[in-house]
Order: sequence, then structure tokens, then C-alpha cells
Amino acid sequence: MSHHVAIVAYDGLCTFEFGCAIELFALERPELGVRWYSHAVCAVEPGPLRAMGGLRVHVPHGLEMLAQADTIVMPGWRDVKEVPPPALLDALNAAWRRGARICSICSGAFVLAHAGLLDGRRATTHWRYLDALHAAFPSIAIDRNALYVDDERIVTSAGSAAGLDMLLHLVRSDFGSAIANRVAQRLVIPAHRDGDQAQWVARPLPAADENAIARLMDWVRENIRLEHSVASMAAQAGMGTRTFQRRFKDGTGLAPLGWLVRERVALARQLLETRQALGLETVADLAGFGSEASLRRHFRAHGLAPPARYRKRRTAAA
Repeated sequence: MSHHVAIVAYDGLCTFEFGCAIELFALERPELGVRWYSHAVCAVEPGPLRAMGGLRVHVPHGLEMLAQADTIVMPGWRDVKEVPPPALLDALNAAWRRGARICSICSGAFVLAHAGLLDGRRATTHWRYLDALHAAFPSIAIDRNALYVDDERIVTSAGSAAGLDMLLHLVRSDFGSAIANRVAQRLVIPAHRDGDQAQWVARPLPAADENAIARLMDWVRENIRLEHSVASMAAQAGMGTRTFQRRFKDGTGLAPLGWLVRERVALARQLLETRQALGLETVADLAGFGSEASLRRHFRAHGLAPPARYRKRRTAAA
């Protein structure tokens, strides 16, 4: 059977967040050649529901459908100061206890918090609501910089578009990098923004600097097997080393070498999932790590299983 996703709808529905979940899970994707998700939209209260933009939404199911879901998505919440209805909180708790994955986009984290699902966990929300979430729920380990946080079947994301990054992370976890990349291509968005990437950067870059860094990042991806250093990347971007480090961090929220390692890990994961005939030394070489030992070390640093075990798990999941 396909993985079943329940998308929660409510009066005052946040249409962008709701639309992201619909786009990812409700759209049929026969071109992928996998058994795609099934879905149900579940209403918190009787409809028709009002949605942002003056829309009216007629929802076919109630909260009883949450009992059948493998994944539940809470696409925002109408008011961060409003306690959600007890029936919704009870349904989320029951789903968690039986093993479902519970996800929120933007202000939807407040619903999960009221349900007690975030107590003692890492979580995030839109940067505008971070202080309010901390004040109301001090037991949550709030990550103020993350785009999304995955903590043991509880996945929270920052505002709006970061929800797409989180939803692609779910696809990547369920189907692997190759499928996630194809879905991202259809959405015309980056295939992978790591959850630890900053929600916002300190200050915008001038257009010339932004273009130079974007060109540098594309060049490094195309030449990832080469040995790269901060100095060599700065030279490729036409900047001094200190200026390059500062402007790269200002523009991306990441240090240059940290970004490079994440690009290499992402490529290695894709090779392990899609190129079964490649040995681990070859994967390490193609991804720019140079050795299997370095590949293992960086997988461990990113919280991943050792490469051989990672490949075996992804192959079994496929």
C-alpha cells in the first residue's frame, strides 16, 4: 500500500502552506515509476472553511482520517495565540503514539506544541514567531536558524517556502535523493537546501557579489572532484579570501567549506542510491572526498549511517 498522508485544514486556512502540501502529496506523478503517496484532506471543524484570499474550501473528511495516516501535515495555524481544539490535539497525540510522522509548516508548530509533541525536542518555526514559541513553551529546544528540524518523527519547518524544503526532505527520506531531485525539478526549486541552513541572512549582497558567488557555487558543483580550499574558491570568485568568506556567509548563511562538504555528502548519497555498481572508493572519489575513510567520517558527522549500510537501507526501501 502507498504511504498515506493526511493534510489538516481549518477555518482561516493558510493557503500557501496548504497549497505546498497539496502540490507535494496530492499531485499524481506516474513519471517517477514509484507508488506515490495517497492523501486525504481532513477538516478540524465543519465547513465550508474560510481560507486566506477570500476562498471557501469544502473538505471531504474530518479528523477521523488522521487515524489512518502514516504522515500528518499541519500547514500553518490561524492564530499563534489561539489554543487549537481538543479534538485536533487528541487526534495528533493518538497518531503519534501509533507511529505516525507529524509535520508542521510555519505557525503549525504551535499546534504540535499545544499537543505536547514538541516537549524536550528540537523544533523551529517562522523567525517572526520564535520568541512567542519560546515564551509559551520553554521546554522546546528551539533552533532559531534552521529551515526545518527532523526529530524522531516530528518535523517542523520555518515560514512559508521553507515548508517546501521540509516536504522535499520527507520525499528524500521516503524515496531517496534521485526521486526528490526530480520532484524539485518539476517544482523549479533547488533540489536540496539543508535543514540547518539559516532562515535569513544578515544583509543582502550587492548584485555583483551575489552573481559572483552563484557562479562560483555552480562551478564547484561541476568540478566537485577537485581539491577546493577557501583560497582557491575565493580566487575563482575573484575576491580576496577574507572578503569571500564574509560575503559567502552573508549571502548563504553558511561557511564556504561547510557548504562544500554538504554538497559532497548530497552527491555521495545520490550515487549510493542510484549507482549500485559503484564501489565505495569510487563514490568517495566522484564526490570529492578522496577516500572511503573520509566518506565514512563525513557521513557520521552528518548523522547518517555508514555508506555501505546507508546504501543497503535505501536499496531495501526502494
